[in-house]
Amino acid sequence: MGTSGKIVAIASHLPERVLSNDDLAALYPSWPADKILDKTGVQTRHIAAPDETAVDLAEAAAKALFAQGRVAPGDIDYLLFCTQAPDHILPTSACILQRRLGLRTDIGALDFNLGCSGFVYGLSMAQALIASGQARRVLLLTADTYSKLIHPMDRGVRSLFGDGAAATLIEAVETDAPALGPFVFGTDGSGAENLIVPAGGFRQPRTAETAAVTEDASGNLRSADHLYMNGAAIMTFTLGAVPAAIDKLLARAGAALDDYDAVVLHQASAFILDRLRRKLAVPEDRFVIALRDWGNTVSSTIPMALEPLVRDGRPRRVLLVGFGVGYSWAAAQAFL
Repeated sequence: MGTSGKIVAIASHLPERVLSNDDLAALYPSWPADKILDKTGVQTRHIAAPDETAVDLAEAAAKALFAQGRVAPGDIDYLLFCTQAPDHILPTSACILQRRLGLRTDIGALDFNLGCSGFVYGLSMAQALIASGQARRVLLLTADTYSKLIHPMDRGVRSLFGDGAAATLIEAVETDAPALGPFVFGTDGSGAENLIVPAGGFRQPRTAETAAVTEDASGNLRSADHLYMNGAAIMTFTLGAVPAAIDKLLARAGAALDDYDAVVLHQASAFILDRLRRKLAVPEDRFVIALRDWGNTVSSTIPMALEPLVRDGRPRRVLLVGFGVGYSWAAAQAFL
């Protein structure tokens, strides 16, 4: 017997405002609502209000998790917050969340900046904290507000991304085999420029020049202050990195894909997910697709897809893979 972390509860939160395909079609006359749905798999996405931040969304998700009654704020030993949209350069947003959630002051709390692979990375940190005896209950919060980084006339990314947050409780259990892990990680910074906001950091501060809007060959508008995505390059990366990561994970776990009750990948788009499902030969009933009503919520897509599986309480063995901006990717096995 040993101590392992286990995912025991998940709660998500979405902003109130909804952006539908009909709304987008009104802006992009050559792209009707049914075409947007067919291409992206997204019907609606939720958009944070102008004064609503990722910290606000994460706070609401955490309070929804506490409302389930499984854990109280005073029970949390460590707070991990994954976001690419912090309230401030400093202080750490996790410290702000500690106060706003009423967590104890004798806990660890930190931010980490990862996108679509962030949830799996967060699970690995939670597992390490628990297995090493540094914590018994870890609260992993994921939240992003990519809508604030997107030019409204950049239809390629605006149709995909939505804002949202998820709160995941990882708790110590005594078990013969780890309930989380093994893990596989990958990093390739050569792809950094294919999914990027070029300006706004210390390398390239925002200026009048970076705010100048240009039009690309597909008619999308953006400036260097906005999110840029090279969709073709991201697709090529994904179709190579994800199956390879899964193969490596299966070897470490001594398992086959058929051994898993559910395969939950980062919900990038329905098109990418369908290509991956076919390449991996996973039956549709074991391959989770959950982005129609909220889009690609970046670091929160996997926990949002997992939430109904955790809530129904049935034991499951699941395979998780996050991939995207960085390039960064991570795969893991989890027993629910």
